[in-house]
Amino acid sequence: MFYDQGCVGRIEVGSIPGEVASRLAAIPGEWLEFDPPSGSIVVRHVEPTSTHHLPVIAHELVRIFSEIPAEYHEDMPGGDLFVHTEDEHGQLVRIRVEGGGTIHIQWAHPDFRQALRRPYMGGAELTIDPEVQRLDGHVKLRSNTPEAAAVALQDLADTFEGLYPEGDCVARAIGGSEVELTMSEVNLDAAKLIALLKEVAQPRTLTGHFEVSSFGTLLPERRLRFVFEAGNLWVQHPLLWGNNQK
Repeated sequence: MFYDQGCVGRIEVGSIPGEVASRLAAIPGEWLEFDPPSGSIVVRHVEPTSTHHLPVIAHELVRIFSEIPAEYHEDMPGGDLFVHTEDEHGQLVRIRVEGGGTIHIQWAHPDFRQALRRPYMGGAELTIDPEVQRLDGHVKLRSNTPEAAAVALQDLADTFEGLYPEGDCVARAIGGSEVELTMSEVNLDAAKLIALLKEVAQPRTLTGHFEVSSFGTLLPERRLRFVFEAGNLWVQHPLLWGNNQK
């Protein structure tokens, strides 16, 4: 996936007459162009200058399509363009051309509920700098020393030298051997937190989950969820396109 602001992908046009291909190749564009050898609409290699590039990309795609005679739409293979917007939230938008020439524009809506789970690999999954990691979630555990465990977890959050000291983190012993950790917009190194949770918890007692995003611009596919369940630690990347994940 493309991790900077901009666009990636291609739209296969299929078999069209040479004169139509020549006409498409001559259409000027800032982001998109028709590539006759591949028969595809592709992203140009020249650095674009437009500020709000999603409207420009959509306009250029429709402009190219307007020059393709309707009788060639039915056999068009289609394809996807993925656009990362320039706004502070770093939205991801998919422009999909289906066979037959139908165009869909869809904003990504990250959802972890049915996302694939993979075993935790020691923090290699984390591509966000710890200084801007934002943690939200709730975890419970049992500890041989619950009061000390709660203090250690609280100290980790309170003394972490991140860039965003705001947020709410509460670690507390809640009776017996149980410890509860609740985080809301906490700037903390997720890998260090996981290591400490494993250190203070009795085996197979960690439950709950927390999500890792960023206080800065973050593209939605880079968000993560860590899930503690039945002695395992799973990592999830969000599903982006609802029920249609193709």
